[in-house]
Amino acid sequence: MNATRPGAWTLEPLRAEHAPALLAFERENRAYFARTVPDRGDAYFTEFTTRHQALLDEQDTGLSRFHLVVTHDGTVAGRVNLIDIEDGGAELGYRIGEHAAGRGLATAAVTEICRLAAATYGLSRITAVTTLDNAASRAVLTRNGFTQVDTPTVDGRPGIRYERALTPTS
Repeated sequence: MNATRPGAWTLEPLRAEHAPALLAFERENRAYFARTVPDRGDAYFTEFTTRHQALLDEQDTGLSRFHLVVTHDGTVAGRVNLIDIEDGGAELGYRIGEHAAGRGLATAAVTEICRLAAATYGLSRITAVTTLDNAASRAVLTRNGFTQVDTPTVDGRPGIRYERALTPTS
């Protein structure tokens, strides 16, 4: 997949009908994600249906905006989420599956969510946190104009908090 090719993927708001494909994506990539981010734990998978509905309910309140990165053939390639939306800001979270990693998709998807955050959701700033040892995530954030603002601990590991100011044309 070439992430920069028009039509290669779309960023879709999370919907109920995404549940089976999203669960498959999370299962297929569980070990891959656990290399750089804390594992979701077995309960996430056994209680997936309830959790998915809870995310949809939260999205309906406007407190969060959940998105899937879907390829032209309908495959879920990643997730990009804005959580804790308040006072014009939100925290960004994203994950790209192993089969799509290293092809510019994370950078392109974060670029798109920043555009949506400003133009559609009316946000003026986004923060993101990653671990110091997650070089790929740090690179995606830097490429997208995020700057380091803090060095928190993330699940017992050294981390970096980034922030990006948004404009309506971000």
